Amino acid sequence: MTTNNKFFNNLGLAMRAGKVVTGEDMVIDSVRHGQAKLVIIAEDASAGTYKKVNDKCSYYQVTLHQFGSREQLGASIGKEARVVLAVTDAGFARMLLKQ
Repeated sequence: MTTNNKFFNNLGLAMRAGKVVTGEDMVIDSVRHGQAKLVIIAEDASAGTYKKVNDKCSYYQVTLHQFGSREQLGASIGKEARVVLAVTDAGFARMLLKQ
């Protein structure tokens, strides 16, 4: 099993555990309220979206990880394409960053 698959499988686990927030506005809210432990943004996200999310994460000191395509991110959590996700559990965030 490749690291990629492991990353997406663990993201799916976090989703099933109810520890993933999706959608730009919801993710930014969770960063603002200190709930997001890790923000994952698709490598094919638009420059504007990336800047907005990156600025928010920098300001609130939340780790931002650019990984996978929007299709891969969406598929890993059983939804359609997703550009940005937030993991709200420190354990899952650590596990995902290790890969």
